Amino acid sequence: MTSYRPSSFSAYDDARIRSIRHAQSAILPWYETETLGPNVEKRETLLELAKMTSNAYITPNDSQWYELGENWSTRYPFGWEPGADGFRGHVFATPDNSIIILSIKGTSAAVWGSAGPTAKKDKLNDNLLFSCCCARIDWSWTTVCGCYRSGWKCDQDCLEQALVEDSLFYPIGTNLYNNLTYMYPTSDIWIVGHSLGGAVASLLGVTFGTPVVAFESPGERLAARRLHLPSPPSTHHVTHVYHTADPIAMGTCNGILSSCALGGFAMETRCHQGKSIVYDTVSNLSWAVDIRKHGIVNVIEEILGKPWRATEDVGREVPLAKAEEDCVECYSWEFGSFPP
Repeated sequence: MTSYRPSSFSAYDDARIRSIRHAQSAILPWYETETLGPNVEKRETLLELAKMTSNAYITPNDSQWYELGENWSTRYPFGWEPGADGFRGHVFATPDNSIIILSIKGTSAAVWGSAGPTAKKDKLNDNLLFSCCCARIDWSWTTVCGCYRSGWKCDQDCLEQALVEDSLFYPIGTNLYNNLTYMYPTSDIWIVGHSLGGAVASLLGVTFGTPVVAFESPGERLAARRLHLPSPPSTHHVTHVYHTADPIAMGTCNGILSSCALGGFAMETRCHQGKSIVYDTVSNLSWAVDIRKHGIVNVIEEILGKPWRATEDVGREVPLAKAEEDCVECYSWEFGSFPP
């Protein structure tokens, strides 16, 4: 797999800070590298990684834990300390530590599963990263930042500053990834995640040039721009996997009467980085679009856990991964300089 990496994280961070503070694009050299990545054309590979993302939500003694077999072991959990209420998941590894996988938990919320101690920060990150303007849906909503002005106007500088200052999980993820590279300097590191965890995985993958597989992630392309993440020549080492009955991944869970809005979530973005493997469950399985289909267990048991006939008929195990071109989001909004 080909990916592009900066010379160092400090160089990457310097370029990002210059963009944030001075609105200048620093010349950041990218180095093309060949790295061992997951074979995303194999159904069993996606199934195994999806199980890791499901395990990120729970502990190994939970009855819903998926056993991964002798090829993988759980090296250690993160974010499960007593009182911890944010970034959470597990690190998996092959027996010889040649491959390390960082699996990041997504949103815990009663609206599409069970809530928990991370629910408050999960929701804040969702509404910052995936709303058009501070989770402003209508006059009755309490926004997560003060950038809305009037009508459909949103102050761009204010919005970007809010994401940089208040987006909790991305900087925690960069610190954890740097720790992993220190602990396993010769290992290949992959990042996986579901929902919010998948979006954060993608942002980290673009930062470090490491392979990513994200399941049922909201569109994170807009968040990457607002966070001023320097963009490599290609992001094809990031693979999204989602299905057409999931309104969150499809970017259709929006509007004042949507299931997301009724749960207090402004999930308005739809454009993904990298390439996307999209399972058409609406046409092929006759699924109705339903927020309850967003969960990773649905993907494991009903999609990846059995052959996908629509692709087998054309000699493939999974749908073809494609870049999302000509993708438009938040088109009703006007972003610019609008002082309070």
